[in-house]
Amino acid sequence: MRPLNIVGIGGTAQRSSSTESALRLALNAAKAAGARTRLFGGTELAALPHYLTPTAADHPIGRALVEAVRGADAVLIASPGYHGSVSGIVKNALDYLEETARDARPYLDGLPVGLIVTAYGWQATGSTLATLRAIVHALRGWPAPLGVTVNSTQCKFADGGCSDPAIAAQLALVGQQLFDFASLRRSAATAA
Repeated sequence: MRPLNIVGIGGTAQRSSSTESALRLALNAAKAAGARTRLFGGTELAALPHYLTPTAADHPIGRALVEAVRGADAVLIASPGYHGSVSGIVKNALDYLEETARDARPYLDGLPVGLIVTAYGWQATGSTLATLRAIVHALRGWPAPLGVTVNSTQCKFADGGCSDPAIAAQLALVGQQLFDFASLRRSAATAA
């Protein structure tokens, strides 16, 4: 049986952002559990043209993102909280999932989806997490029970680690939850 595929989408246009660092830690936990992971980080997301513009249709990153999600058993989304909501580059990447609308499994239908939000203060974390959950529901996905919020004024990421042990544990847990939920989903489909 092939390994579970978990696709990570998120980050900022800034290299080594706390958002992408948090996403990497969660993906690492899923990988340690046995998943195969693929990350579409800030550099790739920033290079995506706006969805439905003339250059979007044949953009290699856009095509790779859509194909990765088509083959995913779970998805992990991480966004910074910009002005109380999801960042433009993360939302644009999610807009590309419209390409799956006519697939046998459209959008994120039935997939477990982990959510991570980072912000420079607490205010934007809650509203951004709620927005991500609403987007995942609209895309027919199943948000994981734990949504991780990170106040980047209090938590720092460096050298692949996190300065706050509680946040590091939450990031590992959301990665593990995705692996577990995707495993259960696979088992149920196999038994049917």
